[in-house]
Amino acid sequence: MSSYIGPEKIIKKKKQFLFPCSQHFYKSPPQIVRGEMQYLFDCEGKKYLDFFAGVSVVNCGHCNPEILKATIDQMKTLQHTSIIYLTQPIVDLAEKLSHVLPGDIVHSFFCCTGSEANEGALLLARLYTGKNEFISLNNSLHGRTYLTMSATGIPMWRADPMLSDCFTFVPNAYNSDKTLEESALDSLEAIEKVIETKGADKIAALIAEPVQGNGGIITPPQWYFKKLKTLLEKHGILLIIDEVQTGFARTGKMFAIENYDVVPDIITVAKALGNGIPISAFCTNDKIAKAFTNASASTLGGNPVAASTAIAVLEYIEKNNLCLNTEKLGLKLKDGLNILKGKYPIIYDVRGLGLMVGVELIKEDGQPASKEADFILEVLKDEGILLGKNGLHRNVLAFQPPLVITENDVELILNKLNLALSKLNSLYL
Repeated sequence: MSSYIGPEKIIKKKKQFLFPCSQHFYKSPPQIVRGEMQYLFDCEGKKYLDFFAGVSVVNCGHCNPEILKATIDQMKTLQHTSIIYLTQPIVDLAEKLSHVLPGDIVHSFFCCTGSEANEGALLLARLYTGKNEFISLNNSLHGRTYLTMSATGIPMWRADPMLSDCFTFVPNAYNSDKTLEESALDSLEAIEKVIETKGADKIAALIAEPVQGNGGIITPPQWYFKKLKTLLEKHGILLIIDEVQTGFARTGKMFAIENYDVVPDIITVAKALGNGIPISAFCTNDKIAKAFTNASASTLGGNPVAASTAIAVLEYIEKNNLCLNTEKLGLKLKDGLNILKGKYPIIYDVRGLGLMVGVELIKEDGQPASKEADFILEVLKDEGILLGKNGLHRNVLAFQPPLVITENDVELILNKLNLALSKLNSLYL
Protein backbone atom coordinates (compact mmCIF):
# COMPACT_ATOMS: atom_id res chain seq x y z
CA MET A 1 0.00 0.00 0.00
CA SER A 2 1.36 3.44 -0.98
CA SER A 3 2.33 5.84 1.81
CA TYR A 4 1.92 8.87 -0.47
CA ILE A 5 -0.92 11.18 0.58
CA GLY A 6 -1.46 12.63 -2.92
CA PRO A 7 -1.68 16.17 -4.34
CA GLU A 8 -5.02 17.17 -2.77
CA LYS A 9 -3.91 16.39 0.77
CA ILE A 10 -0.55 18.08 0.23
CA ILE A 11 -2.32 21.26 -0.91
CA LYS A 12 -4.61 21.03 2.13
CA LYS A 13 -1.61 20.71 4.46
CA LYS A 14 0.13 23.61 2.70
CA LYS A 15 -2.88 25.81 3.43
CA GLN A 16 -2.96 24.65 7.06
CA PHE A 17 0.71 24.75 7.96
CA LEU A 18 2.69 26.86 5.46
CA PHE A 19 2.43 30.56 4.66
CA PRO A 20 0.04 31.66 1.89
CA CYS A 21 3.04 33.01 -0.04
CA SER A 22 4.01 29.38 -0.74
CA GLN A 23 2.63 28.78 -4.23
CA HIS A 24 2.87 25.99 -6.80
CA PHE A 25 2.59 25.42 -10.55
CA TYR A 26 -0.37 23.80 -12.29
CA LYS A 27 -4.13 23.56 -11.76
CA SER A 28 -3.72 19.81 -11.31
CA PRO A 29 -0.23 19.41 -9.83
CA PRO A 30 1.38 15.99 -9.39
CA GLN A 31 3.03 14.87 -6.15
CA ILE A 32 6.70 14.40 -7.05
CA VAL A 33 8.27 11.55 -5.11
CA ARG A 34 11.43 10.49 -6.92
CA GLY A 35 14.15 11.82 -9.23
CA GLU A 36 16.60 10.08 -11.52
CA MET A 37 19.00 12.24 -13.56
CA GLN A 38 16.80 14.22 -16.04
CA TYR A 39 13.59 12.51 -14.89
CA LEU A 40 11.06 12.97 -12.10
CA PHE A 41 8.33 10.56 -11.02
CA ASP A 42 5.02 11.25 -9.30
CA CYS A 43 3.15 9.26 -6.65
CA GLU A 44 1.25 7.34 -9.34
CA GLY A 45 4.45 6.23 -11.06
CA LYS A 46 4.19 8.66 -14.00
CA LYS A 47 7.54 9.68 -15.47
CA TYR A 48 8.33 13.29 -16.40
CA LEU A 49 11.20 14.78 -18.36
CA ASP A 50 12.31 17.66 -16.16
CA PHE A 51 13.12 20.77 -18.19
CA PHE A 52 13.42 23.18 -15.26
CA ALA A 53 15.94 21.42 -12.97
CA GLY A 54 14.47 22.89 -9.79
CA VAL A 55 15.19 26.37 -11.24
CA SER A 56 18.73 25.57 -12.45
CA VAL A 57 19.72 23.60 -9.35
CA VAL A 58 20.22 19.98 -10.39
CA ASN A 59 22.54 20.72 -13.32
CA CYS A 60 24.13 17.29 -12.87
CA GLY A 61 20.77 15.50 -12.68
CA HIS A 62 18.46 14.33 -9.92
CA CYS A 63 20.00 11.92 -7.42
CA ASN A 64 23.14 11.62 -9.54
CA PRO A 65 24.73 8.41 -8.19
CA GLU A 66 28.34 9.64 -8.45
CA ILE A 67 27.56 12.82 -6.52
CA LEU A 68 25.29 11.04 -4.04
CA LYS A 69 28.10 8.66 -3.16
CA ALA A 70 30.32 11.58 -2.10
CA THR A 71 27.43 13.05 -0.09
CA ILE A 72 26.58 9.81 1.70
CA ASP A 73 30.21 8.85 2.37
CA GLN A 74 30.76 12.22 4.05
CA MET A 75 27.51 11.97 6.02
CA LYS A 76 28.70 8.64 7.45
CA THR A 77 31.90 10.16 8.81
CA LEU A 78 31.36 13.83 9.72
CA GLN A 79 28.30 16.00 9.08
CA HIS A 80 29.00 19.22 10.95
CA THR A 81 31.43 21.01 13.24
CA SER A 82 31.23 24.70 12.17
CA ILE A 83 34.26 26.49 10.76
CA ILE A 84 35.69 27.17 14.22
CA TYR A 85 37.15 23.66 13.91
CA LEU A 86 39.47 22.59 11.13
CA THR A 87 38.02 20.26 8.50
CA GLN A 88 39.37 19.47 5.06
CA PRO A 89 36.37 19.51 2.67
CA ILE A 90 35.77 23.27 2.92
CA VAL A 91 39.37 24.20 2.05
CA ASP A 92 39.58 21.57 -0.69
CA LEU A 93 36.38 23.00 -2.20
CA ALA A 94 37.69 26.57 -1.96
CA GLU A 95 40.88 25.50 -3.72
CA LYS A 96 39.00 23.62 -6.45
CA LEU A 97 36.59 26.51 -6.94
CA SER A 98 39.50 28.95 -7.32
CA HIS A 99 40.65 27.00 -10.38
CA VAL A 100 37.33 27.46 -12.20
CA LEU A 101 36.33 30.98 -11.07
CA PRO A 102 36.97 33.77 -13.60
CA GLY A 103 40.29 35.62 -13.69
CA ASP A 104 41.94 36.50 -10.40
CA ILE A 105 39.01 35.50 -8.18
CA VAL A 106 40.39 33.01 -5.65
CA HIS A 107 38.77 33.65 -2.24
CA SER A 108 35.39 32.20 -1.20
CA PHE A 109 33.10 32.72 1.77
CA PHE A 110 30.66 29.82 1.99
CA CYS A 111 27.04 30.10 3.13
CA CYS A 112 23.77 28.29 2.36
CA THR A 113 21.57 30.27 -0.04
CA GLY A 114 21.82 32.63 -2.97
CA SER A 115 20.23 35.38 -0.89
CA GLU A 116 22.90 34.95 1.77
CA ALA A 117 25.66 35.00 -0.83
CA ASN A 118 24.37 38.20 -2.43
CA GLU A 119 23.91 39.82 0.99
CA GLY A 120 27.54 38.99 1.73
CA ALA A 121 28.69 40.39 -1.60
CA LEU A 122 26.92 43.69 -0.95
CA LEU A 123 28.47 43.85 2.52
CA LEU A 124 31.92 43.13 1.08
CA ALA A 125 31.52 45.93 -1.47
CA ARG A 126 30.70 48.37 1.32
CA LEU A 127 33.63 47.21 3.44
CA TYR A 128 36.08 47.58 0.56
CA THR A 129 34.87 50.88 -0.87
CA GLY A 130 33.62 52.61 2.27
CA LYS A 131 30.56 53.64 0.24
CA ASN A 132 26.92 52.89 0.96
CA GLU A 133 24.78 52.92 -2.19
CA PHE A 134 24.23 50.53 -5.09
CA ILE A 135 22.88 50.34 -8.63
CA SER A 136 20.63 47.47 -9.67
CA LEU A 137 18.79 46.62 -12.88
CA ASN A 138 15.07 46.50 -13.56
CA ASN A 139 13.69 42.94 -13.77
CA SER A 140 16.43 41.64 -11.46
CA LEU A 141 16.08 39.06 -8.69
CA HIS A 142 18.78 38.87 -6.04
CA GLY A 143 17.12 37.33 -2.97
CA ARG A 144 14.60 37.48 -0.15
CA THR A 145 16.71 38.95 2.68
CA TYR A 146 16.23 42.64 3.44
CA LEU A 147 19.14 43.98 1.40
CA THR A 148 18.84 41.50 -1.47
CA MET A 149 15.09 42.08 -1.71
CA SER A 150 15.89 45.79 -1.84
CA ALA A 151 18.22 45.00 -4.76
CA THR A 152 15.47 43.09 -6.58
CA GLY A 153 13.69 44.87 -9.43
CA ILE A 154 10.78 42.48 -10.00
CA PRO A 155 7.72 43.87 -8.17
CA MET A 156 6.24 40.47 -7.25
CA TRP A 157 9.40 39.55 -5.31
CA ARG A 158 9.57 42.82 -3.33
CA ALA A 159 7.37 41.64 -0.45
CA ASP A 160 8.64 44.08 2.18
CA PRO A 161 6.78 47.44 1.90
CA MET A 162 9.65 49.28 3.61
CA LEU A 163 12.75 48.26 1.69
CA SER A 164 16.10 50.06 1.75
CA ASP A 165 16.45 53.18 -0.38
CA CYS A 166 20.18 52.64 -0.97
CA PHE A 167 19.47 51.09 -4.40
CA THR A 168 18.87 53.03 -7.59
CA PHE A 169 17.28 51.04 -10.40
CA VAL A 170 18.14 51.50 -14.06
CA PRO A 171 16.73 49.91 -17.24
CA ASN A 172 18.10 46.48 -18.11
CA ALA A 173 19.26 45.54 -21.59
CA TYR A 174 15.78 44.79 -22.88
CA ASN A 175 12.89 46.84 -24.22
CA SER A 176 10.24 45.21 -26.40
CA ASP A 177 9.81 48.49 -28.29
CA LYS A 178 13.50 48.68 -29.25
CA THR A 179 16.26 46.47 -30.61
CA LEU A 180 18.55 44.64 -28.20
CA GLU A 181 21.42 46.94 -29.15
CA GLU A 182 19.35 50.10 -28.53
CA SER A 183 18.08 48.75 -25.22
CA ALA A 184 21.60 47.93 -24.05
CA LEU A 185 22.86 51.39 -24.97
CA ASP A 186 19.94 52.97 -23.10
CA SER A 187 20.85 50.89 -20.06
CA LEU A 188 24.47 52.05 -20.08
CA GLU A 189 23.42 55.68 -20.56
CA ALA A 190 21.05 55.40 -17.60
CA ILE A 191 23.83 53.93 -15.43
CA GLU A 192 26.17 56.77 -16.38
CA LYS A 193 23.48 59.32 -15.56
CA VAL A 194 22.89 57.77 -12.12
CA ILE A 195 26.62 57.92 -11.40
CA GLU A 196 26.70 61.60 -12.41
CA THR A 197 23.57 62.42 -10.39
CA LYS A 198 24.28 60.41 -7.23
CA GLY A 199 28.03 60.86 -7.30
CA ALA A 200 30.57 58.08 -7.71
CA ASP A 201 31.78 58.76 -4.16
CA LYS A 202 28.47 57.34 -2.84
CA ILE A 203 28.07 54.20 -5.00
CA ALA A 204 29.83 51.05 -3.81
CA ALA A 205 28.82 48.65 -6.57
CA LEU A 206 26.45 47.65 -9.33
CA ILE A 207 24.91 44.20 -8.97
CA ALA A 208 23.66 42.30 -12.02
CA GLU A 209 22.80 38.84 -13.28
CA PRO A 210 24.65 38.09 -16.55
CA VAL A 211 21.39 36.58 -17.80
CA GLN A 212 18.31 37.64 -15.84
CA GLY A 213 16.51 34.40 -15.02
CA ASN A 214 13.27 35.30 -13.28
CA GLY A 215 13.22 38.56 -15.22
CA GLY A 216 12.54 36.59 -18.42
CA ILE A 217 15.90 35.15 -19.55
CA ILE A 218 17.07 38.65 -20.49
CA THR A 219 20.33 38.21 -22.40
CA PRO A 220 22.41 41.35 -23.08
CA PRO A 221 24.44 41.71 -26.29
CA GLN A 222 28.05 40.51 -26.37
CA TRP A 223 29.61 43.93 -25.74
CA TYR A 224 27.36 45.05 -22.88
CA PHE A 225 29.31 43.91 -19.82
CA LYS A 226 32.69 44.99 -21.20
CA LYS A 227 31.44 48.55 -21.66
CA LEU A 228 29.72 48.39 -18.29
CA LYS A 229 32.91 47.24 -16.52
CA THR A 230 34.94 49.98 -18.18
CA LEU A 231 32.39 52.59 -17.08
CA LEU A 232 32.34 51.35 -13.49
CA GLU A 233 36.14 51.12 -13.24
CA LYS A 234 36.41 54.70 -14.44
CA HIS A 235 34.39 55.79 -11.40
CA GLY A 236 35.79 53.36 -8.81
CA ILE A 237 32.57 51.32 -8.59
CA LEU A 238 32.67 47.55 -8.17
CA LEU A 239 30.86 45.05 -10.38
CA ILE A 240 29.05 42.25 -8.52
CA ILE A 241 27.91 39.44 -10.80
CA ASP A 242 25.13 37.23 -9.48
CA GLU A 243 25.65 33.74 -10.93
CA VAL A 244 23.22 32.05 -8.55
CA GLN A 245 21.03 30.84 -11.41
CA THR A 246 23.49 30.98 -14.31
CA GLY A 247 26.55 29.28 -12.83
CA PHE A 248 28.19 25.90 -13.33
CA ALA A 249 27.92 25.11 -17.05
CA ARG A 250 24.33 26.34 -17.45
CA THR A 251 25.18 28.69 -20.35
CA GLY A 252 27.89 26.64 -22.06
CA LYS A 253 30.61 28.20 -19.91
CA MET A 254 31.30 27.43 -16.27
CA PHE A 255 29.97 30.92 -15.49
CA ALA A 256 27.72 33.00 -17.73
CA ILE A 257 29.87 36.11 -17.40
CA GLU A 258 32.62 34.22 -19.27
CA ASN A 259 30.45 34.46 -22.38
CA TYR A 260 31.05 38.21 -22.16
CA ASP A 261 34.81 37.94 -21.52
CA VAL A 262 34.60 39.98 -18.30
CA VAL A 263 36.04 39.34 -14.85
CA PRO A 264 33.82 40.84 -12.12
CA ASP A 265 35.11 42.19 -8.83
CA ILE A 266 32.83 39.93 -6.81
CA ILE A 267 30.87 36.89 -7.98
CA THR A 268 28.14 34.96 -6.17
CA VAL A 269 27.25 31.30 -6.67
CA ALA A 270 24.71 28.87 -5.22
CA LYS A 271 22.02 26.49 -6.59
CA ALA A 272 23.90 24.13 -8.93
CA LEU A 273 27.06 24.11 -6.80
CA GLY A 274 25.34 21.66 -4.44
CA ASN A 275 23.11 19.94 -7.02
CA GLY A 276 20.32 20.00 -4.42
CA ILE A 277 22.40 20.24 -1.23
CA PRO A 278 22.25 23.82 0.14
CA ILE A 279 25.51 25.68 -0.42
CA SER A 280 26.46 29.10 -1.77
CA ALA A 281 29.41 31.47 -1.77
CA PHE A 282 30.52 34.99 -2.52
CA CYS A 283 33.96 35.11 -4.06
CA THR A 284 36.52 37.78 -4.88
CA ASN A 285 40.18 38.59 -5.51
CA ASP A 286 43.09 39.09 -3.09
CA LYS A 287 42.74 42.86 -2.89
CA ILE A 288 39.04 43.02 -2.07
CA ALA A 289 39.11 39.99 0.24
CA LYS A 290 41.55 41.80 2.54
CA ALA A 291 38.81 44.29 3.45
CA PHE A 292 36.82 41.61 5.29
CA THR A 293 38.68 41.18 8.60
CA ASN A 294 35.98 41.34 11.28
CA ALA A 295 34.96 37.92 12.58
CA SER A 296 32.14 36.37 10.56
CA ALA A 297 30.77 32.90 9.91
CA SER A 298 27.84 31.02 8.43
CA THR A 299 26.97 28.22 10.85
CA LEU A 300 26.05 25.70 8.17
CA GLY A 301 27.83 27.29 5.20
CA GLY A 302 30.33 24.97 3.55
CA ASN A 303 29.83 22.22 6.12
CA PRO A 304 31.62 18.93 5.34
CA VAL A 305 28.60 17.34 3.61
CA ALA A 306 27.85 20.34 1.42
CA ALA A 307 31.52 20.90 0.60
CA SER A 308 32.14 17.24 -0.30
CA THR A 309 29.05 17.28 -2.50
CA ALA A 310 30.17 20.46 -4.26
CA ILE A 311 33.61 18.97 -4.96
CA ALA A 312 31.89 15.98 -6.56
CA VAL A 313 29.72 18.37 -8.61
CA LEU A 314 32.74 20.22 -10.00
CA GLU A 315 34.47 16.94 -10.79
CA TYR A 316 31.37 15.59 -12.55
CA ILE A 317 30.96 18.73 -14.68
CA GLU A 318 34.59 18.51 -15.79
CA LYS A 319 34.68 14.74 -16.35
CA ASN A 320 31.49 14.72 -18.40
CA ASN A 321 32.18 17.88 -20.42
CA LEU A 322 28.87 19.42 -19.40
CA CYS A 323 29.86 22.84 -20.76
CA LEU A 324 30.31 21.34 -24.22
CA ASN A 325 27.10 19.30 -23.96
CA THR A 326 25.20 22.39 -22.86
CA GLU A 327 26.53 24.51 -25.72
CA LYS A 328 25.71 21.85 -28.33
CA LEU A 329 22.23 21.01 -27.09
CA GLY A 330 21.46 24.67 -26.39
CA LEU A 331 22.02 25.49 -30.05
CA LYS A 332 19.82 22.57 -31.10
CA LEU A 333 17.09 23.70 -28.72
CA LYS A 334 17.19 27.32 -29.92
CA ASP A 335 17.15 26.27 -33.56
CA GLY A 336 14.06 24.17 -32.95
CA LEU A 337 12.35 26.91 -30.97
CA ASN A 338 13.03 29.43 -33.73
CA ILE A 339 11.39 27.06 -36.23
CA LEU A 340 8.32 27.01 -33.97
CA LYS A 341 8.53 30.81 -33.75
CA GLY A 342 8.11 30.95 -37.52
CA LYS A 343 5.08 28.70 -37.26
CA TYR A 344 3.27 30.24 -34.28
CA PRO A 345 2.91 34.07 -34.10
CA ILE A 346 2.35 33.93 -30.33
CA ILE A 347 6.11 33.29 -29.93
CA TYR A 348 7.51 36.80 -29.85
CA ASP A 349 11.13 36.07 -28.95
CA VAL A 350 13.58 33.23 -28.36
CA ARG A 351 16.64 34.18 -26.29
CA GLY A 352 19.25 32.87 -23.90
CA LEU A 353 22.59 31.11 -23.71
CA GLY A 354 23.31 27.38 -23.58
CA LEU A 355 20.52 25.54 -21.78
CA MET A 356 19.06 28.69 -20.28
CA VAL A 357 16.56 29.66 -22.94
CA GLY A 358 13.42 31.78 -22.73
CA VAL A 359 10.45 31.87 -25.13
CA GLU A 360 8.41 35.05 -24.69
CA LEU A 361 4.73 34.75 -25.59
CA ILE A 362 2.81 37.82 -26.76
CA LYS A 363 -0.81 37.92 -27.97
CA GLU A 364 -1.95 39.52 -31.22
CA ASP A 365 -3.00 42.67 -29.37
CA GLY A 366 0.52 43.06 -27.96
CA GLN A 367 -0.40 41.96 -24.44
CA PRO A 368 1.65 39.37 -22.51
CA ALA A 369 0.24 35.87 -23.07
CA SER A 370 0.34 34.83 -19.41
CA LYS A 371 -2.73 32.55 -19.40
CA GLU A 372 -1.54 30.99 -22.62
CA ALA A 373 1.82 30.20 -20.99
CA ASP A 374 -0.04 28.45 -18.15
CA PHE A 375 -2.08 26.49 -20.70
CA ILE A 376 1.10 25.32 -22.45
CA LEU A 377 2.71 24.28 -19.15
CA GLU A 378 -0.39 22.30 -18.23
CA VAL A 379 -0.44 20.46 -21.59
CA LEU A 380 3.27 19.69 -21.34
CA LYS A 381 2.81 18.38 -17.80
CA ASP A 382 0.05 16.07 -18.98
CA GLU A 383 2.37 14.92 -21.76
CA GLY A 384 5.13 14.11 -19.24
CA ILE A 385 7.28 17.23 -19.41
CA LEU A 386 7.85 19.78 -16.64
CA LEU A 387 8.78 23.27 -17.87
CA GLY A 388 9.29 26.58 -16.07
CA LYS A 389 7.94 30.07 -16.56
CA ASN A 390 9.21 33.52 -15.63
CA GLY A 391 9.22 37.17 -16.68
CA LEU A 392 7.43 40.15 -15.13
CA HIS A 393 4.12 38.92 -16.51
CA ARG A 394 4.93 35.20 -16.19
CA ASN A 395 4.63 34.87 -19.96
CA VAL A 396 8.11 33.53 -20.71
CA LEU A 397 8.56 29.77 -21.04
CA ALA A 398 11.79 28.86 -19.25
CA PHE A 399 13.91 26.01 -20.61
CA GLN A 400 16.49 25.21 -17.91
CA PRO A 401 16.86 21.42 -17.82
CA PRO A 402 19.47 19.27 -16.09
CA LEU A 403 22.60 19.48 -18.24
CA VAL A 404 22.67 15.69 -18.62
CA ILE A 405 19.82 15.68 -21.15
CA THR A 406 20.28 14.14 -24.60
CA GLU A 407 19.48 15.11 -28.19
CA ASN A 408 16.43 12.84 -27.97
CA ASP A 409 15.21 14.83 -24.96
CA VAL A 410 15.50 18.08 -26.93
CA GLU A 411 13.60 16.57 -29.85
CA LEU A 412 10.92 15.30 -27.48
CA ILE A 413 10.26 18.67 -25.86
CA LEU A 414 10.18 20.41 -29.25
CA ASN A 415 7.59 17.90 -30.48
CA LYS A 416 5.50 18.22 -27.33
CA LEU A 417 5.71 22.02 -27.41
CA ASN A 418 4.51 21.93 -31.01
CA LEU A 419 1.57 19.82 -29.81
CA ALA A 420 0.78 22.26 -26.99
CA LEU A 421 0.94 25.25 -29.33
CA SER A 422 -1.32 23.55 -31.87
CA LYS A 423 -3.84 22.82 -29.09
CA LEU A 424 -3.62 26.47 -28.04
CA ASN A 425 -4.21 27.54 -31.64
CA SER A 426 -7.31 25.39 -31.88
CA LEU A 427 -8.85 27.31 -28.97
CA TYR A 428 -8.79 30.48 -31.06
CA LEU A 429 -10.17 28.94 -34.27
